[in-house]
Amino acid sequence: MNILTQKILIPNQNVELYIRREDLIHPYISGNKFRKLKYNIEEAQKRQKKSLLSFGGAYSNHIAALAYAGKLNGFNTIGVIRGEELENNFLQNPTLQFAVSCGMQLYFVSRDEYRNKSTAINLEKYQNIFGDFYLVPEGGTNSLAVKGCQEILTETDSKYDFICTAVGTGGTISGLINSSFNNQKVLGFPALKGDFLDNEIAKYATKTNWKLISDYHFGGYGKVSSELINFLNLFYKQNNIPLDPVYTGKMVFGIVDLLSKDYFPKGSKILIIHTGGLQGITGMNQTLKVKNLPTINYYV
Repeated sequence: MNILTQKILIPNQNVELYIRREDLIHPYISGNKFRKLKYNIEEAQKRQKKSLLSFGGAYSNHIAALAYAGKLNGFNTIGVIRGEELENNFLQNPTLQFAVSCGMQLYFVSRDEYRNKSTAINLEKYQNIFGDFYLVPEGGTNSLAVKGCQEILTETDSKYDFICTAVGTGGTISGLINSSFNNQKVLGFPALKGDFLDNEIAKYATKTNWKLISDYHFGGYGKVSSELINFLNLFYKQNNIPLDPVYTGKMVFGIVDLLSKDYFPKGSKILIIHTGGLQGITGMNQTLKVKNLPTINYYV
C-alpha cells in the first residue's frame, strides 16, 4: 500500500516536517480505523461470525468505519451508543445517520451503562438481545488492531527522527512503537485528559522509546476553542491538508507550538501520522454554530 507523504510548510527552518496521509487510505474506513479493523475483520471471518458489535459516542469515527466495513464484508453491525438522549433525533446526527445507512443497528444506552459496557453482565445482555457477535472494543484497540497499526511504518521510514501521532485508546501509538526504528522517538498527543493511557500503551508496546505529551487536549475529548479552529483553517489554507479537530488537529497544533519553543533538535526529521477522523467535522460544525464559535471552513 503506497500512502502519500507530504512535506509541510512551516516557519521553522531548523527541522523538516512531513505528514503521512493515512486519511486517504479509504473514503469511509480511513486512517487508523482501516488499520485497526483489518485483522479484526479477518478474525471475525475466520470464526464464521455473522455480526460485529462495538461501542462509540455521537460522532465516533470508529462507529462510522465499522458500519461501512461491515457492509463491505457482509456482516451485520451493531453500535452501542453512549447517550439515551440521542435516540429520538439520531437521524439529525451525520455520523449516526451514515452508520444507519450502512445497515448498522443502533442501541442507545445511558452514560452509566456505557461506562460498564464491557462487563460480563452487559456483554451477556447484548448477546441476549442481538445474538452471537464478534466483539470489537471501543476505539477498535486490541492486539489485532495493534498488529494492523504496526504496518503504518515501513523500511523507508528509518530516516525520520520523531514519529508523532494523536492518541485515543492507545492502539495506534502501540503499533507505531513496535515497528519504530532504534533511532526514533515516538511522541503521542492524547485527545483525552488523564494519565491512564500510559498503562494501556504498556500492555501492547514492546519498546520504551515513546513519550506522551499531554498539554494539547484543549480541555478534554471533543473540546475545542476558537484558537484551535482558526489554526485548522489557516493550516489548510497554507498546506491544503484537512485536519480533524478532535485528534490530528490538536496534535499538529501541539507540534507547531513545540517547534516555536525549540523542542526538537536542529536538523530533526519529523513524521506526523494523519489518522483520519474527517467524517466528524460536519457534526463538529453543527456544535460550533450553536455555540457561536468559528467553524471549520474547508470542504470534506
